[in-house]
Amino acid sequence: VDNSDRHPHAILFNILNRKDSCGLGHDNWDYSGMHNCHCEQRKLVCLRNSASTCQAASEVLVKTIHFMKSLPSFHHLPCIDQLLLLQSCWAPLFVLGLAQEHMVFEVTDIPTASILRNLLLNHQKRTNEQETDDSPTTLQAVHNLNSCLNKLWSLDLTAKEYAYLKGAILFNPDVSGLMSCKHIEGLQKESQRVLHEVIQTLHPNDHGRFTCVLLTASSLRTVAQSFVTELFFRPVIGQTDLLELLTEILFS
Repeated sequence: VDNSDRHPHAILFNILNRKDSCGLGHDNWDYSGMHNCHCEQRKLVCLRNSASTCQAASEVLVKTIHFMKSLPSFHHLPCIDQLLLLQSCWAPLFVLGLAQEHMVFEVTDIPTASILRNLLLNHQKRTNEQETDDSPTTLQAVHNLNSCLNKLWSLDLTAKEYAYLKGAILFNPDVSGLMSCKHIEGLQKESQRVLHEVIQTLHPNDHGRFTCVLLTASSLRTVAQSFVTELFFRPVIGQTDLLELLTEILFS
């Protein structure tokens, strides 16, 4: 079935809907450290190599959705619970995917002309300071994402550790509106239990590793969905709702 008519931004949809993700090809990318002063942190930024980076990010996202779909314990949940968990957890799972694929990226300042154009098009009359504060794609947000990635990389997680950590994040019983809250809580505890066993086997002398891994995972919640969407996917999907695309792929 040709989805191009129903999906005006069919490039991303087709990437996400492919079952055989191609290589990420991230070896030529580099993330440039920037100044840490307050004014620098508030700068609006965008991806330097937008086309290649967005495609690679889409490859990571498709693996994230396929991971969810591959879990029988997730697939057997009520559809509403699957949807709520997707809505709540796709961003931190995506960040875990970025770390697992060792994906790095480079950003650059958004041209002033582009900012002014957006202000005019949206009839906004805010000060430049307010505009910077309200935008999700600030340099500060990028630094926060990279801080999370660096913490994960410093742990040097194995594929098994990544898998069970993803399960512990996905099965979040604190998500509002769940029909199977107790069951999902049990799935989270089971994921954490197996993760703990794996860590004990791989790192028998590192008694604080399990706690460190969970604390690092909790920091992924500080990476806003809106920021992830705007930085990695908005250049491709325009005003299309990313969650709608992910939902259709999840239930396809």
